[in-house]
Amino acid sequence: MNKKKLKMLPVSSKYMEQYNALLRYVFQVTDQELSSVGWQEKEIIRAKFPTMEKADVIGWFDNDNLVSQVAVYPMQVQIFGKKYAMGGLTGVGTYPEYSNMGLMHKLLEQALKNMRKKGQHICYLYPYSIPYYRRKGWELVSDKISYEIKDYQLPKNRQVAGSVQRVRTESEELKLAYARYAEHTHGAVIRDELAWNEYWLWDPDDIMAAIYYNEHNEPDGYLIYWIANEVFYIKDMIFNNEEARTGLWNFVSAHFSMINQVEGNIYTDEPLAFLLEDASIKETISPYYMARIVDFPAFIADYPFKADAAEREWRFTMTDPILDCNQGSFLLKISKNGRGEVISITDQCTDKISIQTMTTMLMGYKRPDYLAKIGRLQTSEDIIDMLEDAIEQQTPYISDYF
Repeated sequence: MNKKKLKMLPVSSKYMEQYNALLRYVFQVTDQELSSVGWQEKEIIRAKFPTMEKADVIGWFDNDNLVSQVAVYPMQVQIFGKKYAMGGLTGVGTYPEYSNMGLMHKLLEQALKNMRKKGQHICYLYPYSIPYYRRKGWELVSDKISYEIKDYQLPKNRQVAGSVQRVRTESEELKLAYARYAEHTHGAVIRDELAWNEYWLWDPDDIMAAIYYNEHNEPDGYLIYWIANEVFYIKDMIFNNEEARTGLWNFVSAHFSMINQVEGNIYTDEPLAFLLEDASIKETISPYYMARIVDFPAFIADYPFKADAAEREWRFTMTDPILDCNQGSFLLKISKNGRGEVISITDQCTDKISIQTMTTMLMGYKRPDYLAKIGRLQTSEDIIDMLEDAIEQQTPYISDYF
């Protein structure tokens, strides 16, 4: 294959069929899998079209044939109470005859440069290969806990002040319930029309929703679910307080006579077992989303460190396998009120960290002390203590899929 013949270009909507064909080939999506969620090929193209119109899609072309591609969705996320513009990386794929030519590395490099220009200082992705994306600068930042509960293990009904109502999945009240939750939830995607479209895209046609309304008739949580073959499947459950959690589980338990077990997912770091009277349920934890800081100095300028009585400083060298702006020696200055500033310096620093480790540390997924113990952060005990005090303790919640 002559690489010189290939051209990297923006992928316009006229290549939508080629874009989907490449994805289906790379991820081996079969007609049977599509029909299981009620989709046909042309319906997927129609559903994806408005999303792709908003996305930054780039690819390699062999003449007029799309052979390698990535897409970046313009999104927003909540990081410790601060809204960040985020690039949602998806649609990654290359035909096998064009592999091992460095095409994807160049696409990722260009995609990250585009994100930086647009002020998208952090990028999320759902990884098809964790080792691959680690080599490119991404790191794990969230988990998914899958659980199975037998019908006899469901919690007993407990009185709450509010009530649960079933609603249409396209309900504005459902979106409001999520918006109220995401407003105070670290790591959460702030869902606009694009994000909601992606959230529902691969769900079965018979998926349902229920909202918990508090005594003031405000939506304080929701449950997304479907029932099949006597199993109650929970796609997601969110709640702003213990009352809403109890009310939603009352609703699940009310299906006792219809089901023999409940299967679902949790996207926080709180296992469900401890909250149940019969805690001997099955729970499985698996890594979920990855992230990477795109522009480190710009990311830090908005990052909310914890306030302290004194100013804090850290000198270190950081590596990034793709972006030059994140490589070299830096001075991190944190003011008393928690405002950060990064200055590029020429010093030779003994402290060392990678962009992957910096990302997972600042996102709160892994703590500085742990990262130092496993050799991912090379610094002194004093700096570890400073970072432990400066970074909020909360792991990210990400329940989206794109």
